[in-house]
Amino acid sequence: LGNLSVLDVGCITVTMSSMLSRLLSQKCTVPYGACLTRLFFFHLLVGVDGFLLTAMAYDRFLAICWPLTYSTRMSQMIQRILVAVSWACAFTNALTHTVAISTTLNFCGPNVINHFYCDLPQLFQLSCSSIQLNEMLLFAVGFIMAGTPVTLIVTSYAHVAAAVLGIHSAAGRKKAFSTCG
Repeated sequence: LGNLSVLDVGCITVTMSSMLSRLLSQKCTVPYGACLTRLFFFHLLVGVDGFLLTAMAYDRFLAICWPLTYSTRMSQMIQRILVAVSWACAFTNALTHTVAISTTLNFCGPNVINHFYCDLPQLFQLSCSSIQLNEMLLFAVGFIMAGTPVTLIVTSYAHVAAAVLGIHSAAGRKKAFSTCG
């Protein structure tokens, strides 16, 4: 939960600070270097957020479906590994996009984005070279970064719902659902 709190503050800081400063100053341009930096940190923080939510869904799955073995299956070491893997996967994703944009795309003219927010589509519009590789990379890695966590979260909570609905007492179901909530 501490990691999620840091991630939420980080995501808000990365996106809103630059947007607010640009809107208040009525300067709607973002320098290329600042855009790449913001892009890297946004993809890093959002990626970690998705993987940590997946780890939390797995935690709830173990707590509800395997309560007797929960403490051995979700030890402090496993929790640290899940957090470290979340950060490593998101870092790899963010670095992949940042390096791919900075090395494979050529930019003609001013490298200034005429928008108050910087993201991959705005950078693609500035490019005078082919963006096909970057679009394929965005689609493939995006599918992995979003599709895998969503699939695992839905699967975990489907098993949790099935287990909770199998509890015969209303008090037991209420306690299990409140734990998940």
